[in-house]
Amino acid sequence: MSVLVVYFSFEGNTKSVAETIGQTLHADIVELKTSKNYPTVGIGKYFWGGKSVVFGDKPALTNERINLSHYDTIIIGTPVWAGSFAPPIRSFVNDYQIRNKQIAIFASHGGGGAVKCFAKLKEALPENKFIGEVAYVGPKKNPESLESAAKWAEGLL
Repeated sequence: MSVLVVYFSFEGNTKSVAETIGQTLHADIVELKTSKNYPTVGIGKYFWGGKSVVFGDKPALTNERINLSHYDTIIIGTPVWAGSFAPPIRSFVNDYQIRNKQIAIFASHGGGGAVKCFAKLKEALPENKFIGEVAYVGPKKNPESLESAAKWAEGLL
C-alpha cells in the first residue's frame, strides 16, 4: 500500500508531525508551498490567516504536480486557522479533486478548533474513506506529541 503525507506548515509544528508520520510509514512526503507569503509575527499573522480562511482563499501551489494515482492512502496535515484548515490545503483539495482514497488527517494548533477543522476537511473531501484523525497542541515544544504521532500512524494501516 503506497502512502502520501501532504501538509502545509506555518511555524514548523505541522512539519515536525508530518516528518514523523512519513518516516514511521516509509511514506512519500510533500510540503505544500505557495507563492503567497503570510505574515509571521504580530497581529498581522492572525488577521491574514483568519481573513484567508473566511474568504476561502486558494493560493497557487508552487509544488510540482503530484500523481495521486500512485497512492492508496493520503495523510493530510494542517495547522488550525480560525477553526478550519489552512488555505494551501484548500488549494490542494481544490486542485486535485481527490476521490476514492483512504484519508487520514492531522492538525496542529495552539489551543483548539481541531474538531471543527476536521469536519470542514471531511466535507471538502466527500468521496473518500476517512481512516483516522488526530490533533496535536504545539508539537515542536512537546516531544511526546511526536511519539504519539508515530504510534497513531502505525495504527492507521
